Amino acid sequence: MAEKPRNDADKAADAARLRELEERLSRMTSRPEADTPMAGYDKAHVAWRMVTEIVAGIVLGAGIGYGLDWLFGTLPVMLILFILLGFVAGIKVMMRTAAELGSTSGKPPGTDERD
Repeated sequence: MAEKPRNDADKAADAARLRELEERLSRMTSRPEADTPMAGYDKAHVAWRMVTEIVAGIVLGAGIGYGLDWLFGTLPVMLILFILLGFVAGIKVMMRTAAELGSTSGKPPGTDERD
C-alpha cells in the first residue's frame, strides 16, 4: 500500500514529480495535425456520430409517421413514407459529415472560401 505524504515538503515534491511526468508525457504523445476540421476526433467517434445521425433520422421519421397515421387512421401508409423520408434525411446528414471530414479548411463545405 502506498504511503501518504508526511509533511508539506513531501506534498510539494510529489506535485513537482507529477508535473514533470505530465510534461514528459505531453512531449512524447503525438498531436493530430490541425489541417482538417475533425483532426482531433478519433475515427470511431466520427463513425458513431454517423450511425447516430442515420438512426435518429429513421426514429424521428417513424415517430412522425406513426403520429400522422394515428391522427388520420391510415396505419401503415404514413409510417412507411416517413421512415423512408427519415432514412433519406439521415443519409443526407451523414454525407454532410463525411464531406466535413474531407474538407481541409475550418469552414463547412459549400461555403465561400473568400469570406
